[in-house]
Amino acid sequence: MLVPSCPTMHRARPTLLLLLPPLLLVQGLLLHLADAQTPPKFLRTPNDQTGVQGGVASFICQATGDPRPKIVWNKKGKKVSNQRFEVIEFDDGSGSVLRIQPLRTPRDEAIYECVASNTVGEISASTRLTVLREDQLPPGFPTIDMGPQLKVVERTRTATMLCAASGNPDPDISWFKDFLPVNTSNNNGRIKQLRSESFGKCLALKHTSPPLISMFQQQLKCMACILLTDSLVVGLPLQTHSLPSPPQCSNVPPLSAVAT
Repeated sequence: MLVPSCPTMHRARPTLLLLLPPLLLVQGLLLHLADAQTPPKFLRTPNDQTGVQGGVASFICQATGDPRPKIVWNKKGKKVSNQRFEVIEFDDGSGSVLRIQPLRTPRDEAIYECVASNTVGEISASTRLTVLREDQLPPGFPTIDMGPQLKVVERTRTATMLCAASGNPDPDISWFKDFLPVNTSNNNGRIKQLRSESFGKCLALKHTSPPLISMFQQQLKCMACILLTDSLVVGLPLQTHSLPSPPQCSNVPPLSAVAT
């Protein structure tokens, strides 16, 4: 009675052995996928800002990871939700900008938080927004002396936009296009930002006369400009945000150094 059962047992063993390699393969694949995933890591975190009532504030946050992290903006621990609050996503999905306009005091003064999360983990970075009334502005608070003008240029031509700010210490000038920060390092050299040491070149591209350059040298301490080439720019909406920071602009070169 026991003899017929032996062949059955011998036939089952090869089947079990054949099943083991696929199981090990699946386990190895799952372990490999787990190793390939990485938790979020910030590429750029928002900085504290002090704005003026009726003005605008833009906070920037970028993160990397696998899977790509999702970025959420919170105010006092809750997701931002207001008509004056706008979240603009980066084209590559690596981050977003929280834009608040117009600023209101004291309702907008708060701690804001950028939260980046994926299936592996979650990280956060906090920043503070302070909003002042016009009569509360301290001496040396940054002001825009000359803002960029709307441009209509022919394709393949160069468009030059100028922006000047003053303050103590000298303000840093940031450029935004469609509410997103302009990337001057990853555009095949098509967009360039020139500081005051290249101020003469900026004006020379606009065929500005030397007397006008001399006048600007006397009035402006810090100048930044954006050059866009090989593209059609129609009414390019560039916003300028001037924030207190250590000086990053050098003196404008003497008139003799400017190309005529």
